Amino acid sequence: MESAHPSRGAVRFGVFEVDLRAGELRKRGVKIKLQDQPFQILQILLERSGEVVTREEIRGRIWPADTFVDFDQGLNNAIKRLRESLSDSPDNPRFIETIPRRGYRFIGMTGSSTPGRMRSLAVLPLENLSHDPQQEYFAEGLTEALITTLAKIGELRVVSRTSAMLYKNVRKPLREIARELEVDAIVEGTVLLAGHRVRITAQLIDAAKETHLWAESYERDLRDVLALQSELAQAIARKVRVKIAPQEQALLAQPHPVDPEAYEAYLKGRYHWNRRSGEALPKAVQYFQQAIAKDPTFAAAYSGLADCLSVLGYWGLVPPRRRLWQGEGVGAQSTRNGP
Repeated sequence: MESAHPSRGAVRFGVFEVDLRAGELRKRGVKIKLQDQPFQILQILLERSGEVVTREEIRGRIWPADTFVDFDQGLNNAIKRLRESLSDSPDNPRFIETIPRRGYRFIGMTGSSTPGRMRSLAVLPLENLSHDPQQEYFAEGLTEALITTLAKIGELRVVSRTSAMLYKNVRKPLREIARELEVDAIVEGTVLLAGHRVRITAQLIDAAKETHLWAESYERDLRDVLALQSELAQAIARKVRVKIAPQEQALLAQPHPVDPEAYEAYLKGRYHWNRRSGEALPKAVQYFQQAIAKDPTFAAAYSGLADCLSVLGYWGLVPPRRRLWQGEGVGAQSTRNGP
């Protein structure tokens, strides 16, 4: 990647490229129309990537002292147009952060500047180290669980499970995957289930530089897997330097242990739920019911059962008048021969 200094000519961040010599902003190589003042502001922010640039500094660079203009309105409009061009949000920014009553800061990743806080990441499907197809439900389930846990952190944009699973068994450079998903960082790893013990290895990668920021290996009893998910998510949050609000911290607080058999049944239920077929949904219902029977305090299992029952009638898999909340007449297919 190129330096953020204007003399180097080009700066890349995410799917965007700024040609400083030509005065152009491009997205995936396609020029984006951007007026002069918003472009100048972008250039100033890139020069000071990761630092706060005050409104007064911007005014001195763009609006000379003898210019008669409503500066506040002009700057606000220019920032708004710039954010629109970058598809950026003031509430959950990926590139331009507002510092209340002070100014703005560029928080995206550029080649030579000090990295700002990473605002987006993708969890790629965890690799099933057992290579046993019967354990695919476990690797997929833990991938989804980690995505769900990380998504509780408001400052972090996490790519959905549906998008992430498209990269299962796909061999592409991580930089290319990150560009397609428009993320700053990638989480990848492996999982191995042996009896009631689970081992997870995870690593966090700076997508722009393809360098490792953090890697760790965990081995836990399956009973403590919910606490492990929380521990993983918090470790990743610290490394990408996002702030966890108190209410989010409460959501990530160490959860109570879960019955191992209930957790396995829950993951099998999610595995079949994600297949969204007439054959898979009744299996999902049965597994969620098994999980609830094993551990009546396991809230996620109730959520999974509700997901299934909410669509069974809509899909015509049970009569509309049936009392779906009890799951009557569904999930009767045998699941003894595999997940």
